[in-house]
Amino acid sequence: MLRAILWDMDGVVANTGEAHLVAWRQMMSEQGHGVTDAQFAATFGMANSAILHLWLGDALDEEEVRAWSQRKEELFRALIPDHVRAVPGVPEWLRRGRELGYRQAIASSGDMADIVAVVAALGIADCFDALVSGALLPRSKPDPAIFLQAAGALGVAPHECLVVEDGIVGIEAARCAGMCCVALTTTHPADKLRAADLIVPDLNALSVEMVHGLFR
Repeated sequence: MLRAILWDMDGVVANTGEAHLVAWRQMMSEQGHGVTDAQFAATFGMANSAILHLWLGDALDEEEVRAWSQRKEELFRALIPDHVRAVPGVPEWLRRGRELGYRQAIASSGDMADIVAVVAALGIADCFDALVSGALLPRSKPDPAIFLQAAGALGVAPHECLVVEDGIVGIEAARCAGMCCVALTTTHPADKLRAADLIVPDLNALSVEMVHGLFR
């Protein structure tokens, strides 16, 4: 039985990829480093600390990781008004979820300040029962901790949750949490998202019947 929908934020609720890439490139340039498209795509959806360790190995201590992460997020939030828009179908599906009585939460690896800023900018705060950030969790996606924490915040069991994701690591995290997962091809092509239970181009292509079919 479906009781809750857990929404990833970047690439699912909001088209934030461009803003994140611009922010990462500006911050890394300030520190004398570059970021390739391939590096960004491979880590999109992960927590900043995990991203920096993957890109730079052990070159940074934890204090530097925190400082660099904070700077990147400051840059990102400044870009939200002009660069961040809702993914097609999101406002309609959020309202539909409320009408159907589903509990709903954002479950994002991003900083809580980013989540709050994006949700406020899109005017969708009243659609959610919880906002959950994985930024301070010990392990980032594909570890399932973020989704398990979100289920706990909503008071539902993992098998009663549907995760909406766009990232390869996010889909893996959802499966590890024992949850069904719908994947959007907003960030990766469908052939990269085969581990999801259902793949759609965006939420306009997702019907209530398709979702209910996953829980029969």
